[in-house]
Amino acid sequence: MNTDSFADAEIKEFFGFKNVAVVGMSKTEGKAANYVPKYLMEQGYNVTAVNPTASEIMGRRSYQNVSSVPGQIDIVDVFRPSNDVLPVVMDAVKKQGIKVVWMQLGIYNEQAEKLAKEKGIKVVYNRCMMEEHKRLFGE
Repeated sequence: MNTDSFADAEIKEFFGFKNVAVVGMSKTEGKAANYVPKYLMEQGYNVTAVNPTASEIMGRRSYQNVSSVPGQIDIVDVFRPSNDVLPVVMDAVKKQGIKVVWMQLGIYNEQAEKLAKEKGIKVVYNRCMMEEHKRLFGE
């Protein structure tokens, strides 16, 4: 699987956005969908859980979907199988102000990418937010 064509400078810019909705955020320690958002919180990001099977994750309210999250969301970070990404993006584009859809490592959906781009949203795919943050900003 390829990755998007963003240069490091562009990815660094995306990390300037601080409000991140994590779709598929997990309560299960040891899962990437748990330790990646935890890392982002430790780095000062305002992380919102989006998981219809949980009411709360890491002491934060969990929402059914992106469009139901109150307030500003800049980045939609997706931890769902590639086949499940299109409905996530179809919902997310209903919310104003989203700047980036970020599909985690191993995740890509061409239709979702096309829809997001049509709405003026940048699309990162097959990259881990935590790994990219560590690589670009050091630890």
